[in-house]
Amino acid sequence: MSRTLKFRILQFSTLLMLLALVFSATGCKKKTPPPPPPPVQQAPPPPPPSKPTINSFTAEPTSIEQGQSSTLRWSVSNATDITIDQGVGAVQSEGTRAVQPNATTTYTLAVRGPGGTDSRSVTVEVTTPPPPPPPPPAENKRSAIEMINQDVKDIYFDYNKNDIRGDAQATLQTDADVLKKVFADDPNIAVLIEGNCDERGSAEYNLALGDRRAQSAKDYLVQLGVAADRLKTVSYGKEKPVCTEATEDCYQRNRHDHFAPAQK
Repeated sequence: MSRTLKFRILQFSTLLMLLALVFSATGCKKKTPPPPPPPVQQAPPPPPPSKPTINSFTAEPTSIEQGQSSTLRWSVSNATDITIDQGVGAVQSEGTRAVQPNATTTYTLAVRGPGGTDSRSVTVEVTTPPPPPPPPPAENKRSAIEMINQDVKDIYFDYNKNDIRGDAQATLQTDADVLKKVFADDPNIAVLIEGNCDERGSAEYNLALGDRRAQSAKDYLVQLGVAADRLKTVSYGKEKPVCTEATEDCYQRNRHDHFAPAQK
């Protein structure tokens, strides 16, 4: 075998070995898996609905007396169903309502919506007003005759005089007040002014003196505003003594004008 042939055989063998190595390397190489697909973008979930909120719920005033009223006032957010119990019923999200409970009452505001429920209560206290004070005891109303007999006082004179003394003026002022009230209450009553004297002097003289004394009292009462047509006069002189002793004290008691009820 020639050297040229051997050389070619050697080249061919070497080529076969190289091809074998290439095929061997190619057959042992692992395949790389394809990359995963990108994640699908999903929309975020919607936010949960807002919970109903009672912003405020008050009663003004919170304490009343029976017969008075109180005002409920409220404000609500995020609610679709709003009610107040105790007969008030469904209401708007904001408002007021006058209530007039007869007894202490609790009002509850209840709200409902997609986000849930809420409630709040207020109490209106009702007090009973104190009873009115009892009327004052009724006075025993006296008749005109009783008032004249009890409240109109006699006046007294000096010896042989018919002038109105200072003490008699004060008495007649009080008598005038009583008589004006009596005459206003009873249009049919009048007063008889009786002039009296002590036992000294003649009957005729004392009758005239008693008449002057009665007239003096009438004139003074008229000046004080007492109706003249409701005042009558008479003189008894010394015929109707209240005392029969012969003393100055007894004489003074007999020198007087007495006031008696009479018909107009």
